[in-house]
Amino acid sequence: MPQPVRPTLTAHFAQVPDPRVARTKDHQLLDILVIAICAILCGANDWVGIATFGTSRLAWFRTFLELANGIPSHDTFGRVFARLDPEAFAQAFLNWTQAIRDVLQAEVIAIDGKILRRSHDKGVGKGAIDMVSAWATANHLVLGQRKTAEKSNEITAIPELLRVLDVAGCIVTIDAMGCQTKIVETIVERGGDYVIAVKENQPRLYDDLQTTFRDAHATHFRDVAHDFHQTVEKDHGRIETRRCWTIAEPGYLDYINEAPAWKHLRTVVMVEAERQIGSHTTVETRYFIASLENDASLALHAVRGHWGIENQVHWVLDLAFREDESRVRKEHGPENFAVLRHIALNLLRQDKATKLGTQNKRLKAAWDQDYLLALLTK
Repeated sequence: MPQPVRPTLTAHFAQVPDPRVARTKDHQLLDILVIAICAILCGANDWVGIATFGTSRLAWFRTFLELANGIPSHDTFGRVFARLDPEAFAQAFLNWTQAIRDVLQAEVIAIDGKILRRSHDKGVGKGAIDMVSAWATANHLVLGQRKTAEKSNEITAIPELLRVLDVAGCIVTIDAMGCQTKIVETIVERGGDYVIAVKENQPRLYDDLQTTFRDAHATHFRDVAHDFHQTVEKDHGRIETRRCWTIAEPGYLDYINEAPAWKHLRTVVMVEAERQIGSHTTVETRYFIASLENDASLALHAVRGHWGIENQVHWVLDLAFREDESRVRKEHGPENFAVLRHIALNLLRQDKATKLGTQNKRLKAAWDQDYLLALLTK
């Protein structure tokens, strides 16, 4: 049997600084990182699980790791990741994702936050942490993440994340929390386009958009530069119809963007989502500001693409990785464990040939050593 080769991702994580002094190092930091990544790929969800997996695969790990002192204990894993510089670890993750990502023009990059619900530590007055992540919808990759600062919110974390991401030529989508002039400015400065939801947290803008589309509909968009696109999907007795209108009429945009506050605002968007199940019908209307040209099909594509971060990242992390149940709490441990999950999710998503869900891919990696190696060397 051919000997395993060193995982290709190690080159990007080898530069993460070790937080320990030399005399306390019984295990190499890179070995600790690789074992943790492998264990999480194979189903481990805490430090005990990681150490247990490492011990069960000691002989295999020794084919490409030194491990002079064997597998670290679960306490060692916990201590190291609690002290590991989360910014340096996140930067290494970013460097790795940029190396494996195919940069696609007009790709939708969805940005959204997620609270790690059990990462709080009431004993020391620490609340649950909020991680803001970026998801490339076409590549199916988590591109990066930032922790929201204590006593702050996602508004401050989103610009920090945008400044390190390559969004040039891409469409950045954010929910209403990100409807801020500074965030829009950052996206434009980074060479990206934006489609950002507008809700009642921006009351004047929200009212202006409602008025604009109400007046345009009343005249059937007569003499108004606009576009329209509709999609209809039928599945399991459910019919979903999505209608999208975009307006690029200069007079309307000047009315909405009076200051002008919103950099490169080119269109405003209204999406009407109608869901019919049997005789029951519901309709939801949402509004957006965008730097896109007057193209309703592209705007609707971006709006729909945004929900990928909910369905393919947040939901999967909760269901397959049990993220909301994680009790990792000490120091930087929760933030760094979140990055480990994102690494594992990206590795699993890079395997497009295996027709299994995320949870079953983790089981396959645990049972099939060759499959685990294949994931690591993609």
